[in-house]
Amino acid sequence: MLKERMEKHLKEQPAELYEKEKEYAQKQGLLNDAHEAGIKNPEDRFNDAYIERGDKETEEVLGQEPAGFLNQPIDYFKNHKNEFMYLESKWFDLIGADAVSFETDDVFGNYEVMLGLKLPKKAESAIRAFIDENTLTGTPKYSLMFSQQDGLWDFNFSLNDLEGFKEELSIKDAYQLVYKFLFNLVSEVEETRNK
Repeated sequence: MLKERMEKHLKEQPAELYEKEKEYAQKQGLLNDAHEAGIKNPEDRFNDAYIERGDKETEEVLGQEPAGFLNQPIDYFKNHKNEFMYLESKWFDLIGADAVSFETDDVFGNYEVMLGLKLPKKAESAIRAFIDENTLTGTPKYSLMFSQQDGLWDFNFSLNDLEGFKEELSIKDAYQLVYKFLFNLVSEVEETRNK
């Protein structure tokens, strides 16, 4: 899982580490003297991501966007309620998250995150325990359903429930928050399973 994907990443791109990955790799004993490279700026994490805007009703692609699109405030999606954003990144691949979509909920106006998560079906109780313990509300808004067909968890949750959320976030900052939450989730689930 995460440990194996991290080992592969370190072999292929040893100098490409951010603080979160370096901490994890150190904890897992995956770093050696060759990995003394500096920490990359987290602002650059999604610079090479594939980004699309789509229509929520038809799922028609409205446009492919450059990384600069991420600098806009998240309220872009409150002003364009018919749109969602789809982002693919090697960093989400690293943690086993399959393309992360982002939109505003039509009813409550919350910011919703949707993705597929590569964790085993038997990890359900660990996933739910992590969500319950690491969100801001006593009753976090999320849905989690395992797809036998894909072998993925269909996972939707509210960005508003994450620590660090505020209305003034940029889209890039929102994705950083999502990445940190998912990285911690996958790491903790893997650790729980290995005990």
